[in-house]
Amino acid sequence: VSATNSKDQAEMDPADMEDVEEVEEEETVENSKSKARQLTEQLMQNPQILAALQEGLDGLNGSPSGYIESLPKVVKRRINALKNLQVKCAHIEAKFYEEVHELERKYAALYQPLFDKRSDIVKAVYEPTDEECEWKADEEEELTDEMKEKAKLDEEKKDEEKEDPKGIPEFWLTVFKNVDLLSDMLQEHDEPILKHLQDIKVKFSDPGQPMSFGLEFHFEPNDFFTNTVLTKTYKMRSEPDEMNECTESKISTIEWTKGKNVTLKTIKKKQKHKGRGTVRTITKTVPNDSFFNFFTPPEGTLMLTTIPLFDEDSEAVLAADFEIGHFIRERIVPRAVLYFTGEAIEDDDDDVSASSNVKFSNGSRGGGAWQGFFLK
Repeated sequence: VSATNSKDQAEMDPADMEDVEEVEEEETVENSKSKARQLTEQLMQNPQILAALQEGLDGLNGSPSGYIESLPKVVKRRINALKNLQVKCAHIEAKFYEEVHELERKYAALYQPLFDKRSDIVKAVYEPTDEECEWKADEEEELTDEMKEKAKLDEEKKDEEKEDPKGIPEFWLTVFKNVDLLSDMLQEHDEPILKHLQDIKVKFSDPGQPMSFGLEFHFEPNDFFTNTVLTKTYKMRSEPDEMNECTESKISTIEWTKGKNVTLKTIKKKQKHKGRGTVRTITKTVPNDSFFNFFTPPEGTLMLTTIPLFDEDSEAVLAADFEIGHFIRERIVPRAVLYFTGEAIEDDDDDVSASSNVKFSNGSRGGGAWQGFFLK
């Protein structure tokens, strides 16, 4: 059969391509899962579906009751005065975000030496002293001296049985796998690459420049790409009513080693000639699920302005992408060791639980957008 197919392949005239139909091969469980993910992505990129979701969300905000239109002209005049006050508030709020950004830059410089030392320990550039390694957990306070000594001996025995690893192996990969938002982006073929990730740094825009922040992913030399640093920069507005909104995402191009690009995969498809009934197998290169698609944004989402040049679904994609970048900047980089150990995950769960128990004066419970206000 194989020989016959090969012969048919050779005899098939390229001009006959219009008369062929594709025959799907039997799906494996993995192929089925992959297709399910692709279907979900296609659905979420469908403008009609996104529009329907947006309509549902907009419905949550309510709609005008018609009461305003029924008010006398003199009252509407006063409402205009209130709206003008609101515009002035928006300008003050925009200034607030600009100053917050400057404050972030100031403290980022204070944090950076600590983050650099963290990186040196992870990469085995620096070996911390006994004093720096001393950590007194809450539960240790209740242990007797005898129990502490026994635990110490057990740890020493385990260390003797193991090789002496350098630094903290798979530090950032473990962080990613512990965080749902990031682990959902990870595929099995991403893990060998992320084992080479040595550090993630946040860079803020210089004074006087438009508000922006960048993420730098630092890799040790590896067999997958030649880059040592992958960057992604987000520019933001600080205009009234559009504070902290992402307007642009810039990325570095990954210089993949030949045959190592995990964002693409080769699939085989069978094509059957409608007239002759002959079948041949062709190969196609198609996009592949990967964390590294984070550095390959969908076409048409690199630049969004106040001019409506892009679809709502493109804006939704950029907004979702920005949420990931913002989460890495705000949570992952500052608290990496706690996500590595899992303690930050427990804290996040506690935050969500606590926010649901916050009561307001009207008896309602806090949550959602209020969570950060009450818990930070």
